[in-house]
Amino acid sequence: MGKVMSEQELLACFDDAIAFGHIFVTYQPKINHSTGRMIGAEALMRWTHPVYGMQYPADFIPVLEKNDLIYRADLAVFESVCSFLRKSLDEGLKPVPISVNMSRYDIYRKNYVDEIEKLRIKYDIPVKYLHVEVTETSAIGGMELVSSVLKRLHEFGYVVEMDDFGSGYSSLNVLKDLAVDVIKLDMRFLSGNIGGRGGTIISAIVQMAKWLGTPVIAEGVETMEQADYMKSIGCRYVQGYLYSKPVPADEFRVKMEQLEHEPMKAAMDLLGKMDAGKFWDPTSMETLIFNNFVGGAVIFTYQSGKAEILRVNKKYVKELGMNMIEQEILDSDPWVGMDDENRKKYEETLLRAIDSGDEEVCETWRTICSKICGEDMICIRSFIRLIGRTEEQYLFYAMVQNITAEKKRYDELFESERRLRYGFEHANVYAWEVDIATRDMRPCFRCMRDLNVPPIVHNYPEPLIESGVFPPDYADMYREWMRKIEHGEVDQIEGIIPLTVGRIPFHVRYTLERDENGKPLKAFGSATLVVDGEDK
Repeated sequence: MGKVMSEQELLACFDDAIAFGHIFVTYQPKINHSTGRMIGAEALMRWTHPVYGMQYPADFIPVLEKNDLIYRADLAVFESVCSFLRKSLDEGLKPVPISVNMSRYDIYRKNYVDEIEKLRIKYDIPVKYLHVEVTETSAIGGMELVSSVLKRLHEFGYVVEMDDFGSGYSSLNVLKDLAVDVIKLDMRFLSGNIGGRGGTIISAIVQMAKWLGTPVIAEGVETMEQADYMKSIGCRYVQGYLYSKPVPADEFRVKMEQLEHEPMKAAMDLLGKMDAGKFWDPTSMETLIFNNFVGGAVIFTYQSGKAEILRVNKKYVKELGMNMIEQEILDSDPWVGMDDENRKKYEETLLRAIDSGDEEVCETWRTICSKICGEDMICIRSFIRLIGRTEEQYLFYAMVQNITAEKKRYDELFESERRLRYGFEHANVYAWEVDIATRDMRPCFRCMRDLNVPPIVHNYPEPLIESGVFPPDYADMYREWMRKIEHGEVDQIEGIIPLTVGRIPFHVRYTLERDENGKPLKAFGSATLVVDGEDK
């Protein structure tokens, strides 16, 4: 490092610095920390004086900005990058995308975007190899202007990166309002200890960017600990001294030849026609539908066996019951309350949804703990659909129904039927059940064996009347029994009926099963042989 030049010396040398390449470009690679492959690079302006030596950017850039010369230096950098890319392409070397900085002073110049586009066309560089970096602070106080510049860049096909994200005071507004394609995080949040408040902030930013489908690059990564932490929270792209300092063009060309390349991918690929931005906007139609016009619904992520609930609607809270509040659900671990069998069933359903791309259904039991109501076990039927994915994480949407009452009623009925059938099989009794809604009759084994009754009798009892199991002279009486049962007029009905063509007397008895609303559900019938006036 030589002498630090004064402002007057810098200004006096500026034209020569542009003309003779004293202002030049170095390149710092961007790396996927998960694979070690190069995804791109950033072009950085440097200035070396033939006598005074290398000058710090912190010393000369403010001078150029103050004297309205930064745009000329930035254009010189852009042209140098185009020249480098052209040479690489001509030599048969496949380059990586290179991002070039666009200062807030460039944004204020109306024709700056047109100027860089002319240079790109002059060197015939495919636009996919050029990214434009704007700083977050350039948006403060001029959001409308920056938005118009970004729109113009997108019209030409440039990828726009937001540099130094997190260094300003309006980060969340910038993330919401500016259509940037890539976010570069300011790693000063992680100075000192990994994690803590800074780590929490960075993790939140990565998650927000992910649901917007925006890749994140951690800039200024100097240690393996920092890179591993960023990877652990879902940011695998890094730039910094850990992998490489900014290097001259020739040295960077060697790195491009040595390292494998890969394209940068969106943080979250949202499937179908779902608009992520609108979905998380509380005023959007998507949110209105989610909150008001669907049943119980939840959005959650799944990664390497871990699940996290991101959003639920009020009907979801109501389906769980137990007087829980929304925040209790969001703060809870979705797996807590599920035993190994039910968790396995649920995860198998998630994997089916990933493979099929369609809605998959499962029923699982879980224990719900509420501060107000204590603990209870409930059964949830979940209709699960995959709506987004990355290489490592999946985003799911699920509609849920609390079917606890239905399952308990079914289990009780099943046990009752099991016991009844067991008794019938050990006594001289024929048994059957009739579904009131469908009028389907299901007979016991002895009915099928002795009376040749099929496994299911539709439009019961007409087929059995036609076959002679119920005699014609008792047909109208039996139909009246069925009418009373179907209308719920009786809970039990019985009588002596001569059955089969042999007119053998049987004591026929029906018991009606109703649902929780009192509506007739099933009728359970039995026929016991009568001997000497008594039931056998």
